[in-house]
Amino acid sequence: MKLWQKETSVAQNVEKFTVGKDAEMDLQLAPFDVLGSLAHTRMLESIGLMEPEDLAAVQRELKAIYQSIERGEFEIEPGVEDVHSQVELLLTRRLGEAGKKIHSGRSRNDQVLVDLKLFIRHEIRQTVEAVHTLFSTLQELSEKNKDILLPGYTHLQVAMPSSFGLWFGAYAESLVDDLQLLQAAYKISNKNPLGSAAGYGSSFPLNRQMTTDLLGFEALNYNVVYAQMGRGKTERSVSMGLASIASTVGRMAMDVCLYMSQNFAFVTLPDELTTGSSIMPHKKNPDVFEIMRGKCNRLQALPTEIQMLLGNLPSGYHRELQLLKESFFPAFTEIRNCLEMMTFMLPHLKLNPDILKDEKYQYLFSVEVVNNQVLSGVPFRDAYKNVGMAIEKGEFERPEKVHHTHEGSIGNLCTAEIKGLMDEVLSGFQFEKVDMAIKDLLA
Repeated sequence: MKLWQKETSVAQNVEKFTVGKDAEMDLQLAPFDVLGSLAHTRMLESIGLMEPEDLAAVQRELKAIYQSIERGEFEIEPGVEDVHSQVELLLTRRLGEAGKKIHSGRSRNDQVLVDLKLFIRHEIRQTVEAVHTLFSTLQELSEKNKDILLPGYTHLQVAMPSSFGLWFGAYAESLVDDLQLLQAAYKISNKNPLGSAAGYGSSFPLNRQMTTDLLGFEALNYNVVYAQMGRGKTERSVSMGLASIASTVGRMAMDVCLYMSQNFAFVTLPDELTTGSSIMPHKKNPDVFEIMRGKCNRLQALPTEIQMLLGNLPSGYHRELQLLKESFFPAFTEIRNCLEMMTFMLPHLKLNPDILKDEKYQYLFSVEVVNNQVLSGVPFRDAYKNVGMAIEKGEFERPEKVHHTHEGSIGNLCTAEIKGLMDEVLSGFQFEKVDMAIKDLLA
């Protein structure tokens, strides 16, 4: 029977329509559902709602279920509604009455919420690690190729000299800001909703701070109504962080597609990392980066999709919130696949060291010449006019070198300083506190 079912059976087509993909999605919540129950039952024993011997048996079996999940042996049986029902069913089969006691003081609503918070926390950590790996690759490539110049563009018109060092380094620093946004979402996620029950609390004397500490949460969602309102809001906040990362990765993918075009010819890829054409034997297509660009665009639409589900909901729980799982859960896998593929592909790029020898880039250095005249004492507006006239008359001569020394320029990439910013952001997640709490809970 369902956790909510009494004597009446629900029509099969109604059940099929309302349950949807819940069982499939819930498998991803299984380890976190067990962690929530480990904390909740310890709290129940502390307030006299579970006998010590029952607690010991329940804790033992919950840890056994957790281990079966880690081995890939756990499944939601046919006819069982969700992961919460499956875990309770297993406990009741093995322990009898003791297994029936674990639901006291909570609703499926706050049980789902705590599972989601723990799941999100775990997925964010894996995503942060993938971002950090790409960041390190970008910084390495930035330093390695800092002396190879390439043209910078504004309005897709040749503008001023840039470098591969600047290009790689720019995307590295962009990831720092992306993680700051994701960290804000992490802080929203890292609050404990357990004990809010169906959104209106409980008449049991629950110790919500105890479960907060046991699960390694940073704080409580104090107001029980707001705890339930966090469903959807949390997912939307996290999706905005993921969308920010996707924006950075997708934009770089677009750059690579552009730079691989023969009209630019800034970079190439080995044949084995490209695809060809069925009729044009000369083609080398950057399909990996095109697919990456498409996936990242789709991820950037996720916050809007979530908001459209939430837009007209009053406070309290509503069943369509379960639909969030279907688009939200896969987003973590999607962004990490893109991050990992970008990390793999970038070191294989073959950079053209002679781009600026092409005559069409002659005027790329016009600002250099203007600045050189200013440094020799010519007022800027006069220097600008002088160079403009020389270009019109065909008398412009490009300098041999560029000399940029200020912070963040071609000659001063500030790689170490950007790394310092990333290190500061990473330390703000405080993953170690979570590790210690979960380790203690499973001990």
